[in-house]
Amino acid sequence: MSKAPRYALLTIDLDGTLVDTAAEIAEAANRSIEEVGLPRQPVPMITRLIGAGARELMKRLLNRIEVERGLSLSHADRESALRQFDVHYQATAGTACRPYPGVADALVRLRGAGVRLACVTNKEARYSEQVLAACGLSQSFDLLVGGDTLVVKKPDARVIGHAIATLAATRETTAHLGDSHVDVEAARNAGVAAWVVPYGYNGGEPIASARPDMIFADLGEVALHLLD
Repeated sequence: MSKAPRYALLTIDLDGTLVDTAAEIAEAANRSIEEVGLPRQPVPMITRLIGAGARELMKRLLNRIEVERGLSLSHADRESALRQFDVHYQATAGTACRPYPGVADALVRLRGAGVRLACVTNKEARYSEQVLAACGLSQSFDLLVGGDTLVVKKPDARVIGHAIATLAATRETTAHLGDSHVDVEAARNAGVAAWVVPYGYNGGEPIASARPDMIFADLGEVALHLLD
């Protein structure tokens, strides 16, 4: 008889961990700033701002443009750009995303072995649903916790705590997998194992600097670790 996996619940970040969404996020952001007369920005620069949700990304982007170009945007222009991002990302979410190699297979293996899976992201739930559906991953998770599901976001301990409570797990049998220092902090705050992958969006910094418990090459390696 095979023994049960050491970890009963794996919570997983979305952007930069499961799915590459940088191109479609950057396109929505660029369409939004163009509408208030600002020039399009390079995709790699916008990619470095991903991780805290759409509104925070746009705030950081506008602040950066103001500093670099010596501008002072009006409150009306800032609010307009923020509103327009919602419109444009509704149109681009799911159009250019792609799962990282081996993700779909690893999720099937984990679920087949009885590991509960929760997608825990700071991306708003409606966008997360669009991305998961476009990538064929909607049925891969027992729970989705978006950036607007609760009144708090990662790295607040209550986010992963919500997944643990909802799926009847414990901190000792839960691990969180992400791609950024926000994910490591979220895992630490929630008292669960902090695992990461080395690709994704961590503001251009090496993920090792966040001092995670373990670094895995990809989700397939996570599955091997959990199941073997």
